[in-house]
Amino acid sequence: MYRVIKSVPKCLFGKGSFNQLGDLLEEKRRNSDSCFVFLVDDYFKDKPIVKRIPLKMADYIIWVNVDSEPKTSVVDSIRDQIKNSSEGLPAAVIGIGGGSVMDYAKAVSVMLTNIGSSSEYQGLNLAKNQGVYHIGIPTLSGTGAEVSMTAVLTGPEKKLGIKGEYTPFDLIVLDPELINDTPKNQRFYTGMDAYIHNVESLNGINKNCISESYAIQSQALCREVFLNNKITREEADEKLMVSSYFGGLSIGHSEVGVCHALSYGLSYVLDFHHGIANCIAFNQLEDIYGEAVSDFHKMVEKHNIDIPHGISKGLTREQFEKMTTIAFGLDHMWRHAFGPDWGKQVSKEKIIDWYKRM
Repeated sequence: MYRVIKSVPKCLFGKGSFNQLGDLLEEKRRNSDSCFVFLVDDYFKDKPIVKRIPLKMADYIIWVNVDSEPKTSVVDSIRDQIKNSSEGLPAAVIGIGGGSVMDYAKAVSVMLTNIGSSSEYQGLNLAKNQGVYHIGIPTLSGTGAEVSMTAVLTGPEKKLGIKGEYTPFDLIVLDPELINDTPKNQRFYTGMDAYIHNVESLNGINKNCISESYAIQSQALCREVFLNNKITREEADEKLMVSSYFGGLSIGHSEVGVCHALSYGLSYVLDFHHGIANCIAFNQLEDIYGEAVSDFHKMVEKHNIDIPHGISKGLTREQFEKMTTIAFGLDHMWRHAFGPDWGKQVSKEKIIDWYKRM
């Protein structure tokens, strides 16, 4: 069965494009007396970017902590804070930060117009009402969250996204200057999310000409960023931002696979951030993704990146079982990787074996 894919309708790309945000917001401001709410990674509290946010009238910032993976409880809390404010429903929600803030902004937008807890909407097309107009401004590149149909959240029972036609941003601003000062390890972990998106998109039954085209170009850009000795940091930032964008579009038309299924379990039980969880899992998947993992090892060595290992030592049986239950339950990922009869190739014992390698 073919799927309807909704992408971001408007994209502003280019060095310094963040400076145009105020102008972009004026059209929405003219059409409404409501305020704008900015969800901003609290990492930027004392950074120069805060002074560049075009606050006017009743606009306000909500600082978002992303020390842990995005949680449904935090989405609900932010939603309630906004709805209970004297300003009421905002005209727009603007997310400024990495993939976690992108997911929070998408989820909050949806939950401002839908009743109940966000945990009730973890799944496909469960939201009934169009969300509030929302804008994504990534300050990290690799997750593809700026362009995906999913707001990935950890809930009381599972890690799974709110996914549907109301989730994608209405507008994204891709300014490579905003990722220029990203610390080396974090830049690598997040950038590898794009690389792994492409590998998994290309290796599964859901791939098609569109997904392949995006993935091949995104993967080429990733390789240039992390393996080319002559590329400048400015050039690399632009290419990495485009790689993230294309990688997100690729999995929208295809699907992720083994690495993401395993990383969801790692994030849920051990609270690893998504990028580093992917790297931990992908590091052990040469039997599945072959040469792509070998190239990943070259990138790790070239950039002297620390990939945690030995994380499974000392884990309890209950922790192994919970990680495995989370991973095993992601049918759509395993189906993409191994086909409809994936259960004949992947058992819970096999998943535990992968985790023990880590």
